[in-house]
Amino acid sequence: MRILDRVAELRAAGRDVVSLCAGEPSGGAPAAVHARAARIHAERAELGYTSALGVRPLREAIAAHYGRWYGLAVDPSEVAVTTGSSGAFVLSFLAAFDVGDRVALARPGYPAYRNILASLGCEVVEVDCGPAERFQPTPAALDVVVAETGPIAGLVLASPANPTGTMVSRAELTALAAWCAANGVRLVSDEIYHGITYPEDPAVPGAKGVCAWETDRSAVVVSSFSKYWGMTGWRLGWALVPADLRQAVDALAGNVALCPPTPAQHAAVEAFSPEAYAEAEARVADFAATRALLLGQLGRLGWGTVAPADGAFYLYADVAPKLGPFPDSAAWCAALLEEEGVAVVPGADFDAAHGTTFVRLSLAAGRAAVAEAVERIVRFQDRHA
Repeated sequence: MRILDRVAELRAAGRDVVSLCAGEPSGGAPAAVHARAARIHAERAELGYTSALGVRPLREAIAAHYGRWYGLAVDPSEVAVTTGSSGAFVLSFLAAFDVGDRVALARPGYPAYRNILASLGCEVVEVDCGPAERFQPTPAALDVVVAETGPIAGLVLASPANPTGTMVSRAELTALAAWCAANGVRLVSDEIYHGITYPEDPAVPGAKGVCAWETDRSAVVVSSFSKYWGMTGWRLGWALVPADLRQAVDALAGNVALCPPTPAQHAAVEAFSPEAYAEAEARVADFAATRALLLGQLGRLGWGTVAPADGAFYLYADVAPKLGPFPDSAAWCAALLEEEGVAVVPGADFDAAHGTTFVRLSLAAGRAAVAEAVERIVRFQDRHA
């Protein structure tokens, strides 16, 4: 966020800045969602408080989505609509864990998991996941963590993951869910990037991502309208809540946020229309083209380890071979922004132990922006070689 603030300052001063920072798709919500929102406001709908877990039509639409994409029978009562996926994580963590519980996360990983858990009094247990593990936790790695540090109460899994974009296969997810069941561990599955995937065969089951409820109904599944549908500012997410947590999540939701944003809920029903799905798929095709462009430029960039970008819209790469005079990627990123007007995120935000030479690039800015950024980065690296 500090980098984005600096981007805004430079642009206000007239600088041409290419920002590959934010995990925010360009283009915004599908047209059908906008049209529904316009009708809601034109009709001067009352838009008062709703049920703490969301309006029935939206919960029904989300449940139907799981049948459409995953072949899962989900009852609307199992769906909790939340104020963004962030709200889903807060409610899920509060309901599933107690103060002092130890919850495991992959490192590198999205820093908000760690920060939310820590603020709730949980002990965060980072699982070192490198190239050998494709940057994802494994039962063997979890066995080592438990043997060395003690039992854990939870595991947060992200597939596709931020910042790496890596995914777990159906077999890997099944093995992780079985490990959690055998060890009394609650699995929390972050699936907000489902649909933004790059499979060789889109017709293969699970091509859009494998849902944890396909293997374990005791898991908490978290998703969002922010990524696949591009609805970041609408602040709508959801959770599939297992039976033993449902009453607690309902009670907590009414106290934490009272209800999710009412107009956004009613408009979001249209996100599941054929037109909105088609618009989202066209955006994913643009991400795929941008990803292919960037992967094709890796030879010119001359970086080291690059995480397999299976999904989401990120590239996580080790720039150690090109650091030049800079001590770490934070200094490298700061200089790149000031000198060439390209904003990328240093890896230490995601991995304080091993991320000091890594960077994360977001593909969400589009092909033209990424192509221009590559030229500027090459020029920057050549100057500091």
